[in-house]
Amino acid sequence: MFREQEDGEPRDGGGSRDSTARATELLRHAVGYALGTAQCVTPALLHLPTPCTEWDLGGLMAHADDSLAALHEGIAEGTVSLHPNRAPGTTAESGDAAESGCTAEPGDAAGGDPAAAFRLRAARLLGAWTAAGPGRRLIVVADAPLTATALALTGAVEMAVHGWDIARATGSADRPIPAPLAARLLPVARQLVPHEGARHPLFAPEAPVAPGAPPGDRLLAFLGRDPAYGR
Repeated sequence: MFREQEDGEPRDGGGSRDSTARATELLRHAVGYALGTAQCVTPALLHLPTPCTEWDLGGLMAHADDSLAALHEGIAEGTVSLHPNRAPGTTAESGDAAESGCTAEPGDAAGGDPAAAFRLRAARLLGAWTAAGPGRRLIVVADAPLTATALALTGAVEMAVHGWDIARATGSADRPIPAPLAARLLPVARQLVPHEGARHPLFAPEAPVAPGAPPGDRLLAFLGRDPAYGR
């Protein structure tokens, strides 16, 4: 799926130690960005709408927590299954890091505070990926093998975009996806969605974007979001 491209980012077969380390670093930056946008989320805000029209902020936070749990499960246990059954803040027993529907309820985590659960899960995820280093090469996702590089890159795209979703839902229009991070994730997103037929049901059609738009806007538009949402 992911091959090396001109700028050195891993695409396919990202099985080398260097490519896994680079992908892990991208995941770390993306999770750090999402953590920053989630700092202001409180239980009182969970009813707010988000750019993900199927979720309010509570549902989005629960989904983001579930995705972190799946990434943690993958690197810690070497496998990710499709049917979540997780205790907040622990290694997942099963789940899916893809953009599937969220099965966790917003009030399930951290005493009704999904933002707190998200922060806890993120810290544990980053610790697990750091501890694993480049040693974990293959991860089984729903019985199919996937390189650790590919899983980290997919997770990085999801965390960065959902971090932006959280920022816009909470009125933090001044927290765009950092341009260097977005520039590195855009070719990854193009590999995740190589043609229009690969969009449904996970991604909306590509949105229009102005010529010369910053990398964050181009990444969001490619994945079907309106970069102007909430401005």
